[in-house]
Amino acid sequence: MSRIVFLEDRCKGCRLCVSACPTRCIRPSGRFNRQGYEVMEAVGHCTGCTSCAIMCPDVAIRVFRTAGGGKTA
Repeated sequence: MSRIVFLEDRCKGCRLCVSACPTRCIRPSGRFNRQGYEVMEAVGHCTGCTSCAIMCPDVAIRVFRTAGGGKTA
């Protein structure tokens, strides 16, 4: 299974990743970073498509793919 890691100090809570995720596995976490922005969290099944990371204007998302867990490059 692929997974998403959020660099919480870089996240500005814009929620573009939430909109970009085709499986809807990203949501607001209810936690806030040092700048006062609500950070996102991954829930459910990530396919490793990287749509969230591509959409993120702050480069705050890392996607780790596992074998057979998503698109092939």
